[in-house]
Amino acid sequence: MLSDERRMELSDVLRPVAPPREIDNVYTDDQRERLLNVVHTHGPWRLIIAQHFASADELMATMSGAFPEGFTPSLDLFLTPTFRGYLANYGTVLYPELHDCFYNAAFLEHAKRYWNAEYAKPEMMLFNINGPCANRDPGHLDSPSFRGVRHENAPTWLCSVMGKSGLFSDYLIKMAQVITWFCLDTGSGFTYWPDGPLKAPARVLPPINNRGVVVQNEMMVHRGEANGPLEQQIPSGLAFDTVFTGDPSDRNHWLLKNGEDVIARHHTDELRFLVHWSAEVFSDYDELKKNMEGSDDITIDRAIDMMLDDLHAKGIKLDAPSAPLHDPEFIAALNAAYDVGGPTRYPDQAPLSAFQPA
Repeated sequence: MLSDERRMELSDVLRPVAPPREIDNVYTDDQRERLLNVVHTHGPWRLIIAQHFASADELMATMSGAFPEGFTPSLDLFLTPTFRGYLANYGTVLYPELHDCFYNAAFLEHAKRYWNAEYAKPEMMLFNINGPCANRDPGHLDSPSFRGVRHENAPTWLCSVMGKSGLFSDYLIKMAQVITWFCLDTGSGFTYWPDGPLKAPARVLPPINNRGVVVQNEMMVHRGEANGPLEQQIPSGLAFDTVFTGDPSDRNHWLLKNGEDVIARHHTDELRFLVHWSAEVFSDYDELKKNMEGSDDITIDRAIDMMLDDLHAKGIKLDAPSAPLHDPEFIAALNAAYDVGGPTRYPDQAPLSAFQPA
């Protein structure tokens, strides 16, 4: 159990370089149609949770604590019908028709201004998409990247705990995102904690249709908000292998499927469609050169050793097992040592969704 002083110290780590900056009319109508068309025609798309986590402990490492001591959560508890796919990765657009959306001069200027930096390069672009959907996430961090340890070569949980620890600021890769939503639900916005999860929340108010924020989501606890009719937010039959795809018979409808069985069907107007564009940012040419050459990288083993050394210095005994990256007990213990716990406050208009079986 962490002391209140230690919890506040860890909460203060989780503050972005600047508060989110809201922007309107982020994409043109033509760009929106091309984005949706790629998603409609190139599926099926898997659940976010099924793509990134092998256990509840790995998932919990990215989240704020939400369960009492002694309770063992399972991944089933977190099943909500939100799906993900990549539109660009490794600095490369994956669909030629989205070239202008990814290599976006306006977005690069947003990223540089956000950090007051000289250089930026687009890194990745993904989407999250769902019909009516609950949100049980108490608040999470996007996976940060560090020189030598990043999502391409390390599990999400490790990058998240490194970010929460506050030990790796010298290795943190500066990132900026332009997060955009297309959603007609007048009650569904975006909650974030710009001063740390133990301080007051803020909110991007709905409607959030073609509205966005420039953010550093790796160092700011945030959460999407539930959308759609409550009775449709957890479709019957939702499972780890449920997929999302465009209805081949109607470009304005979308299907949730288990194998060949359709468990839900939604119109485009019912969707909450998030487009996440991310850039690496460099204060000056020296930083750009250092990042690209790998001259000052950290290794996974070194990162784990640094956290264990830090814990030992604080009187917490924890040793690395033979396979630390996928050892549930080790992951849970390391996360607990740096877990500030859940946010203390939520907006009255955007509470956590209640748990309900699929």
